[in-house]
Amino acid sequence: MGRNWRLLPLRRARVCMAAIVALTVFCLQSALLAVPAAAQGGATVLGIRIGGTPASTRFVLEMTNSVKPEVFTLGSPYRVVVDLPEVGWRLPPNDIGAKGGLVDGFRFGLFEAGRSRLVIDVNAPVAVKGAFVIEPREGHRYRLVLDIERVAASAFRDQNPAAPRPQALPVPSAAAQAAIAPRPPAPQPQPRPRERGDSRRVVVIDAGHGGVDPGTIGPAGTYEKNVTLAMARQVKTRMEATGRYKVVLTRDSDIFIPLRERVAIARTAGAEMFISLHADAIANRNTRGGSIYTLSEVASDKEAESLAAKENKADLIAGMDLSHESREVASILLDLAQRETMNYSARFAAMMVSELGKSVRLLSNSHRFAGFAVLKAPDVPSVLFEMGYLSNAAEERELLRPDYRLKMADGIVRAADRFFRERPNL
Repeated sequence: MGRNWRLLPLRRARVCMAAIVALTVFCLQSALLAVPAAAQGGATVLGIRIGGTPASTRFVLEMTNSVKPEVFTLGSPYRVVVDLPEVGWRLPPNDIGAKGGLVDGFRFGLFEAGRSRLVIDVNAPVAVKGAFVIEPREGHRYRLVLDIERVAASAFRDQNPAAPRPQALPVPSAAAQAAIAPRPPAPQPQPRPRERGDSRRVVVIDAGHGGVDPGTIGPAGTYEKNVTLAMARQVKTRMEATGRYKVVLTRDSDIFIPLRERVAIARTAGAEMFISLHADAIANRNTRGGSIYTLSEVASDKEAESLAAKENKADLIAGMDLSHESREVASILLDLAQRETMNYSARFAAMMVSELGKSVRLLSNSHRFAGFAVLKAPDVPSVLFEMGYLSNAAEERELLRPDYRLKMADGIVRAADRFFRERPNL
């Protein structure tokens, strides 16, 4: 006992150091992970409650204002999709992972300008038997209520014979509001091609995921979509500062962009290089380090194959109906032009490995390849940069640091400089 008091200062120091680290991570994430509020006068979602059984479940959103939802269901896998006017999201941390009854989880975010989306993962075929708003009372604010019931698979197919459309929902009271009719998605703004006389090389930086598709979530709660956007902005700033590049971002806000549209943005902009940014997760939390992927119909290894399969489901995750899409993206035949583009992509990937390896940690087998849909522009050299593993706590903290991301951005600039010096007439 007489000796233990001597350890107290050391213990206090350790506690203080742990508190400082936790506070630093919190502050760094606050800058990246803040979810913007809705436009002035719009609604904000303050909480979510789920209750019920595997046969019937109620999903409730507590909100500052009333809204009119559009609701439909999707299969393969089973989901309930709720489209709302653009809203803010201010959910308590404990609400984000809520599940129960028929609900296995949910995602939310900005789906397009003026429209937010909530995607509810359900574990069985379901029908939405009611969607209504309860006026404020008994200490509660406005509540948007969804009553979800399990149905037979045949009944689910009957209610979803073609592309999804909002269900006709019963209104249980005068205060309730029926779902409004669907509207066509608003077109995304397209980049303008390079102007005549502009000698800058056109590079498109793609911040992976976004909006309703958060991507990987790290152990400290870091969203991949926010890390990739922060990195994309830094790369744009560093490249354009040289005066040698015109940089187009596929997204410059927390919004969902379909995979094919990301490729279309690059081609419309006349891109000479396409770089997609991501941050992966893996079961082994000790694994860390970046890697660069290029396109191939045959994956370099099982991990690359698994990663491509996961990334290619981004549109599905965001609640899009892909049942009537052609299978071109999954089974494209690589013609001679694309094979030449793939060679350019592989050369640029090798330069990225060389330059990034000077300042940040990379995996030992840094250049990999697999069938990523986002890399399939037939005439634009394209790479996918996995900046590291958010599943590794130390690397998660590094990816939150602007100075660490700056090292990666500068490595990308050096690699691009080398690539275009070798191929000035690409």
